[in-house]
Amino acid sequence: MNSIIKNLLKREIANTVSRHYSSNKEVSTTKLYINGKFIESQTNDWIDLYNPATNEVISKVPKSTKDEMEYAVSSAKEAYKSWSKTSIIRRQQIMFNLQNIIKSNMKKIAENIVLEQGKTFPDAEGDVLRGLQVVEFACSMPGNMRGHTLYDVAKDMDIISYRVPLGVTAGICPFNFPAMVPLWTIPVAVTCGNTHIIKPSEQDPGACMMLMEMLAEAGLPPGVVNVIHGQHDAVNFIIDAPDIKTISFVGGDKAGRYIYEKGSKNGKRVQCNMGAKNHGVILPDADKENTIKQIVGAAFGAAGQRCMALSVAIFVGEAKNWLPDLKANAEKLKVNFGMVAGTDFGPVISPESKNRICSLIDSGIKEGAGILLDGRGLVVPGFEKGNFLGPSILTDVTTSMKCYTEEIFGPVLVTMCVDTLDDAIKIINQNPYGNGTGLFTRSGAAARKFTHGIEVGQIGINVPIPVPLPMFSFTGTKGSFVGDTHFYGLQGVHFFTQEKTVTQLWRESDVLSSDSAMSMPVMK
Repeated sequence: MNSIIKNLLKREIANTVSRHYSSNKEVSTTKLYINGKFIESQTNDWIDLYNPATNEVISKVPKSTKDEMEYAVSSAKEAYKSWSKTSIIRRQQIMFNLQNIIKSNMKKIAENIVLEQGKTFPDAEGDVLRGLQVVEFACSMPGNMRGHTLYDVAKDMDIISYRVPLGVTAGICPFNFPAMVPLWTIPVAVTCGNTHIIKPSEQDPGACMMLMEMLAEAGLPPGVVNVIHGQHDAVNFIIDAPDIKTISFVGGDKAGRYIYEKGSKNGKRVQCNMGAKNHGVILPDADKENTIKQIVGAAFGAAGQRCMALSVAIFVGEAKNWLPDLKANAEKLKVNFGMVAGTDFGPVISPESKNRICSLIDSGIKEGAGILLDGRGLVVPGFEKGNFLGPSILTDVTTSMKCYTEEIFGPVLVTMCVDTLDDAIKIINQNPYGNGTGLFTRSGAAARKFTHGIEVGQIGINVPIPVPLPMFSFTGTKGSFVGDTHFYGLQGVHFFTQEKTVTQLWRESDVLSSDSAMSMPVMK
């Protein structure tokens, strides 16, 4: 194993061996977190966790037993009895504590993400930071949970509404944001007064487990947040468990639609962020140098493993002449292990993912696309067994090609050339996904036309990855989302609460006399 990784792994295990990792002579095992304790699973079925830069096993993740998952739910259900009655000010104070603890430990979490997920260290810090921003949003929960009051709606009658928690909630997380996505749900769910079950990705659960340590340090009572591990059985358990009231899912289309359909039939609230095919439209009046840099960063950052990655570039008119400059800029990117200084992006998550990405590039070429830049043959010295791919750019792609119709989820940018902005808008609106899109231009009129004409939930103008900050909500649409209430922001608050109304009648004629009694009281 590379010496850099050895040192990082030793430090990681040393920091966590007594808590969320157990160690034996061969490899560590990841624990469960139930009722405020890190617990060694009693399962006989384990999942190997690989470092994507070397494909060496660095931990084993349990497939939680049914008894362990039921224990997690019963702990959450019991904790809800008191947690739901805890004052909003107390819940807010715990979020303030958590905010400071995460800030102090950001580098430790980021190192774990590099080791398990493969991101570069700066990108891993960004993963934590975007999750931290949701914690900071949760700190404002007293204002965000306020209801409404209307006095004298009728004679001597008032109506009051207020928001109350739902009970036990659950989150199912993907591999690509091991800190951010758990923090999309945990802070909002628990600050609203719910308890929460989290199933992190079995491919990189370490960051989520570190967050459990920090929640405990922040003062969160036992049972309020619990962690189970696994794959299909764990997902089906969450779908079917009658005491779980909501499911939040981020991941692929097939799993998302399955969870939404089955969870909804079971009477649960479900929100699922799923696949995407995000387009960037480049007008010839855009700032050329800045636009190319933005596209390269958005297409290839995090090895393209973002649901908001800019994976399609549509060049309008004379902007098609920028393709050589795009190639030259992408060729400069440095691909390596994420802790190596100067690295722009690291490996993809698994050999299976790498093979799938290469097969989609192959299919594009077979269907007539050009290959402007080919990253399939990249070998990183010292990490020859890693899941590395260099940046790839396909040209002359059409909407019927498999490399366009499927989400590649890798460091591949497909490009198209059209004559007008209307042509670009038509392509985007006909795509089944609706997560995000961007327009690069100096024209306010073009920006307004694009903003009002495009059928996508999140729009950037000279911003390639227009993910809203948590005071707003993540608003992907069309095939990128199922559910009716989005993640975090005020929509997240509404997802994790329900509204109660009180209609009260106090007749003025019923007011007792307030005259002073001057005579000696007599017992009757």
